[in-house]
Amino acid sequence: MNNMVNVNPQNLQQVLGETSQQKLVLLSFFSAQSPECQSQVAILQTIAKDYGDYILIATLDCDAEQALAAQLAQQVGLQTLPTLVLLKDSAPVDVLAGAQAETQIREALSKHLPQPHEMLLEQAKQALIAQDLNQAFNFAKQAYELDNTNARIKLVLADICIQIHKLDDAHALLGSVDETDRDAYFTNIQAKCEQALQAQESPELKALQAKVEKYPNDLELKVELSAVYDQAGKKEPALELLFTVLKRDLNFADAKVSYLAIIASLPDGDSLAAKYRRKLYSILY
Repeated sequence: MNNMVNVNPQNLQQVLGETSQQKLVLLSFFSAQSPECQSQVAILQTIAKDYGDYILIATLDCDAEQALAAQLAQQVGLQTLPTLVLLKDSAPVDVLAGAQAETQIREALSKHLPQPHEMLLEQAKQALIAQDLNQAFNFAKQAYELDNTNARIKLVLADICIQIHKLDDAHALLGSVDETDRDAYFTNIQAKCEQALQAQESPELKALQAKVEKYPNDLELKVELSAVYDQAGKKEPALELLFTVLKRDLNFADAKVSYLAIIASLPDGDSLAAKYRRKLYSILY
């Protein structure tokens, strides 16, 4: 992991000085002769993985770097091993002396790190920039579940929903944003949503809807309309239409392939995907 480093005289200034200006540094006083230090290594590795963008775990091997360890120990008042020192802006902000449980370390970190919903929102933004819409949706959804009143989370989630054609969800999120939070970003996302919603009502779509209403037993027309629904972001109507086809004829044309492709296009854990998987299983088994 690139957020774990061993401290030595050569990188001391960079790690404890420059890096602590950008993120929280967790300085671990370590000795291989201490069983408690050894047992804490796995905990720190897990924490490093979970907080990759927000912390740096800097390990000082007190056996290999005795002079440096003695110097820093005097500065922080080291009494025992292991000891963890949290540094922010080049200064200690907390000291955890002795063996610590994972929950104790996380609790100490939480006082100096962004809140979980803020970290998830940032991860969603980064995934969105990278055009990883599946990851972006999952992070933003988790952030929304933690804080469903946060306007910024609503807008980022709405932006993602528009891009993955969950327009009804995007519209509902935008409608729930307070008037006082309707800034330029809100206006931009709202315009994108309205444009996408208008595209759903294309002449081609309306014409096909009329044909399906006129010829309700024409399965080929229903498959054709479902494809237009899918392209317009109407995922649920597309799936529902294909399901009516599959109930009549499970092997009709490429209805099953199209049905599964639409499900696969939905984000991981999407409730709509789960719903229509269950419906398909109900006629398969």
